[in-house]
Amino acid sequence: MPPFEPDKIEARDRRALVLPLVFVLLSFLLLVLPMPVQQRISSVLRGSVLSPFIWTQESLNQAGVRAQDLAALQARLDSAVAALAEHRTLGEENDRLRGLLELQERAGPGFIGASALYPGTPGSESMFLIDVGVADGVQVNDPVVVTDGLVGLVREVNARTSTVMDWTHPDFRVSVMTVDGETFGIVEPRSGDFREETRLFMSVPYHEPVDSDVPVVTSGGPGLLYPRGILVGKVSGLAESEAGDAGWRRSYWIEPAAYPGNATHVLVLTGATRTEEGAARTETLWVPLDADSAASEPPEGEP
Repeated sequence: MPPFEPDKIEARDRRALVLPLVFVLLSFLLLVLPMPVQQRISSVLRGSVLSPFIWTQESLNQAGVRAQDLAALQARLDSAVAALAEHRTLGEENDRLRGLLELQERAGPGFIGASALYPGTPGSESMFLIDVGVADGVQVNDPVVVTDGLVGLVREVNARTSTVMDWTHPDFRVSVMTVDGETFGIVEPRSGDFREETRLFMSVPYHEPVDSDVPVVTSGGPGLLYPRGILVGKVSGLAESEAGDAGWRRSYWIEPAAYPGNATHVLVLTGATRTEEGAARTETLWVPLDADSAASEPPEGEP
C-alpha cells in the first residue's frame, strides 16, 4: 500500500499564500523603518529592479506630451494658413477695387461701378448679373470692363439689375485691332471640352501677319458697340492659316486680358463713352495708342 501523500492542490494553495505573506511582512518592516532608511531602499530599487518600468513610463509620458504639442502646433498652423488665405483673398479684392476706382476716376462719369453676381445655375455659365439697371443709366449693349480689360456686354436690363454676357459666350464677337493700328480683325470664343478651356480666337486677313505678345484692343468706330481702346488681350500664337480656294485668312489665339470668373466688381460703359469726348478717354485707359493709329479708321463694314 503506497504511503499517504497530501493532496497536491492543497499544497499548491498553501505555497501560494506564502508569497503574499512575505510581501505583507516586508511592507510592515518598511513602514516601521526610519525615513532615511526607507529613502535609501527606494533609491536602490529605482536604480535596479524598477529601472526598466520607470524608463517605460517616462517614455510613454514624453510620447503623450509630444502628441499634444504636435496637435497644438498643427492647430496653430491651420489657423495661420486660414488667416493667410483670407488675408490674401481680401488683399487681392482690395487691389481690384482700388484699380477700378482709379480707372473710374480717370475715365469719368460714363463708367458706372457695379457688383457682379454669378447664379451658378445650368445654362447660365457665360452670364452673370450686376446690381445696376435702367435707373442707373445702363442700356442693352453697354460694354462691361474691369481694370485688366474687357469682360463682356450687357444683354438684358431691368430697373435695378442687368444681365451680362461675358466673352466665353458662343454669341460673343468684338471688332479689334492691334495696338499699332496696322491690323484689324474679329475676336470670338472657341469652346473647349470644359468652360475653363474656352479661348479667344482672332481672324485677320492673310496678308497681315501678327507677332506674338502684341496687345489687341477694340477698334471702335461709327456704329460699333465697343468704344476704341478697350484691352481684349494679347496674341499668343498662330492658330490657323488658310491660303487658296478655301480662303485667304490667318487666325491667332488671344490670351484674354480679363477672366470673368475673377470679376467680383465691374464697370459699365454707358452711352456717354460713345460720344467723341468719351471715346477719346477710353483710347488710352488700358494701352496707350500710337499717334498714327489714333488717326487711322477701321475698315468699313466691320461688325
